[in-house]
Amino acid sequence: MYKATITVRLRQSILDPQGKATHHALQNLGFDSVDRVRIGKSIEMWIDAGSSEEARRKAHAACDKLLANPVMEDFEVDVAEA
Repeated sequence: MYKATITVRLRQSILDPQGKATHHALQNLGFDSVDRVRIGKSIEMWIDAGSSEEARRKAHAACDKLLANPVMEDFEVDVAEA
């Protein structure tokens, strides 16, 4: 059994209104040193696979088909034994 942790983020070229609103709110709270904020999502999946590479391939396939929008988002997959 493997645990895949997937981080999905908007591509740098895509505007992030949620990140912009959060940045503005942080500045209003006095966090003037924060230069920019981008919001993403984290997904954890437990995968039954024979190897970490197989688990990684399955996680990538899930991202390609459902979890990430390839037009607007990039993703990273980290796999570890569960």
